[in-house]
Amino acid sequence: MKFVKTLLAASLAMTLAAHAQAAVSTQEAGKLGSSLTLVGAEKAASADGSIPAYAGGLTTAPASFKAGDSMRPDPFASEKPVLVIDGKNVDQYKALLSATTVELAKRFPSFRVDVYPTHRTVALPQTVLDNSVKNATGAKSLEGGLAIDNVLPGVPFPIPQSGSEAMWNFLLRYQGVNINSKYDSWNVDSAGVPSLATTGQAFITYPIYENMSQPITSSDVYYQMKLYYTGPARRAGESIMLKDAANPLEQPRRAWQYLPGQRRVKLAPNLAYDTPNPGTAGAGTYDDVFVFNGALDRYDWKLVGKQEMIVPYNTYKLTYVQDPKSITTANHIAPDFVRWEKHRVWVVEGNLKAGARHVYQKRRFYLDEDSWAALASDQYDARGQLYRGSFAFLSQSYDKQVPDSTPFMIYDLVGGSYNINGVVGPYGGIRYIDSLSKAQWSPESLAGAGIR
Repeated sequence: MKFVKTLLAASLAMTLAAHAQAAVSTQEAGKLGSSLTLVGAEKAASADGSIPAYAGGLTTAPASFKAGDSMRPDPFASEKPVLVIDGKNVDQYKALLSATTVELAKRFPSFRVDVYPTHRTVALPQTVLDNSVKNATGAKSLEGGLAIDNVLPGVPFPIPQSGSEAMWNFLLRYQGVNINSKYDSWNVDSAGVPSLATTGQAFITYPIYENMSQPITSSDVYYQMKLYYTGPARRAGESIMLKDAANPLEQPRRAWQYLPGQRRVKLAPNLAYDTPNPGTAGAGTYDDVFVFNGALDRYDWKLVGKQEMIVPYNTYKLTYVQDPKSITTANHIAPDFVRWEKHRVWVVEGNLKAGARHVYQKRRFYLDEDSWAALASDQYDARGQLYRGSFAFLSQSYDKQVPDSTPFMIYDLVGGSYNINGVVGPYGGIRYIDSLSKAQWSPESLAGAGIR
């Protein structure tokens, strides 16, 4: 009997080992803080100097910033573009651009990419940096990369060994702990007509960062979002809540929805994957939110590598724009509002698993090396043709040591429309707040009025 128990224990250990991916070696982790930053970015400048060396990020607010304000002035407002890319010269620079960017430049003569001097502005709290170093040798990847365990609040895999590890770095990146913003979501149809898709009040929290010394385990929730829709009139009074766990195979996304006409809160498991997102009037899917969100289980993930790319960055002018109609021009976002810079990004490709269902057969993501934010993506349909493309607009909240990419957008290259979401400028910008109570994160709270 004792022999049988020993054999079973050994078999169980082998099974667990097969499902858990080992961390990098201590020697490899020693690069963090030397040639690499503490979150895994290259410290050095690029060979041609167009990407500067990392010097700690932007931690000093411009003189025009009012302490305690949630509207953040652009510290680079006086700079001029060093390069302009459009349909006439895009082929010369296409190796530095996402497929979506190239397509927009070729399709629309009015589209252009204004490239400005690069500033590596991302700055993170020291505890996030210190924990990221510990995660390099301590964090675990489970279920073939679909789940994580023993992750301290920080970047889980600062030296990623797989595409799924890089995507977990994106999902768990530091964006503050509790965020509250009122925002608009605007659609522009193929005729160039803008319309308000939704106005909402969003509450987002990352429980992993509420206790900096407590590792997250596979059963813990790492992301919670609650939305109260206040407009347009047809959607006013609706609300939803989402919760994602570190092992979505054991604990799939939990979602609830409140519809005023039904006057009750109900489970809504379909608020995930490729379900059309009514918050964008169907222009994107639920897992297109923030360029990507939710479980990784429908794709095989490949770490393509790191490359230099021209991406939206330090987009204060767009992030804090107060007149949404000034940016929602026909065919594409108004180029005057988008600042582009050259940065190094991790390229991750997801290919739909055999037997899995999704409207996207392949997805390619471009993750910023300094913040791990997804700055752009290309989505392909079942025919292998470019279908949609997304962008997120990163700016450093220099008063909070938080890199933020609240505004994000998606182009439908087949339908000819686009959506921009998270337009917070008309409502006072991005706010970092105290934690909500447990009662406020209960499904029953959705039926109440939004918190003011």
